[in-house]
Amino acid sequence: MAKKSDLDDFRVPFFDAGKKVKPFDLTSVDPAAKPFSSGTKDGDRAQLAAIGVQLDELQEKLHAQRRQRVLLVLQGMDTSGKDGTVRAVFQNVDPLGLRIVPFRAPSEREAAHDFLWRVHAQAPMAGELAIFNRSHYEDVLVPRVLGTIDKDECERRYRHIREFESLLADTGTTIVKCFLHISKDTQRERLQARIDDPTKHWKFDVSDLEARKQWDDYQSAYADALAATSTDYAPWFVIPADSKTHRNVMVAELLLRTMQGMNLEYPPAKEALKGVKVE
Repeated sequence: MAKKSDLDDFRVPFFDAGKKVKPFDLTSVDPAAKPFSSGTKDGDRAQLAAIGVQLDELQEKLHAQRRQRVLLVLQGMDTSGKDGTVRAVFQNVDPLGLRIVPFRAPSEREAAHDFLWRVHAQAPMAGELAIFNRSHYEDVLVPRVLGTIDKDECERRYRHIREFESLLADTGTTIVKCFLHISKDTQRERLQARIDDPTKHWKFDVSDLEARKQWDDYQSAYADALAATSTDYAPWFVIPADSKTHRNVMVAELLLRTMQGMNLEYPPAKEALKGVKVE
């Protein structure tokens, strides 16, 4: 097991509003690294199950307390494992108080509003742990790569995102943002597996191949977005995700340590119930 401080090695440096944004180099993180792995897939699964028991208790306290909120943001290239991460990390967590929000291309109605309009409505309620499978970051990444917004608009959206996340944090939401980092070779293998397996055809879209042709552009867009929006109240962590079991363990470990630091407790006992006997 990696030491607790090792998580900071994968945290994107905080944005400093008083200075020019420092470029973040995604290639500095090896997508095949396994710093939180036990060494075997079975060991990773056992490790994940043990973390899941702790997450279940913490999530129950969060839900019972109904005071704080948690938002887990999962971003990554196609096939990076956002769906798989949700299934694995929360398999032992009571679904009560959990909510998964998948963000797809904006509808006509959503596109008629500002880009954060549809996102704010999905923010976690008091006592809730919300998981964004893709998120508001799609609206700064995809338009940039497609060229539908210019550099100035991109910078404005970074600022709007920082301010939006600051609002959430100021009103009781703890935010954890994970970029699931895979290699181009791993994506090729996973896309091919979807094509070769009829039971996975529903997960494949021809547009995935078009996006793959723009791999370098997306990597650059992600690196810039991470650098411009990683803050002390909403940090970004780069999760090496070529190994699915390692990816799951690291996200779970990050979430566990975050929630352990929230001082979650069950609500105090009700005085009116002391001595009450059920007949």
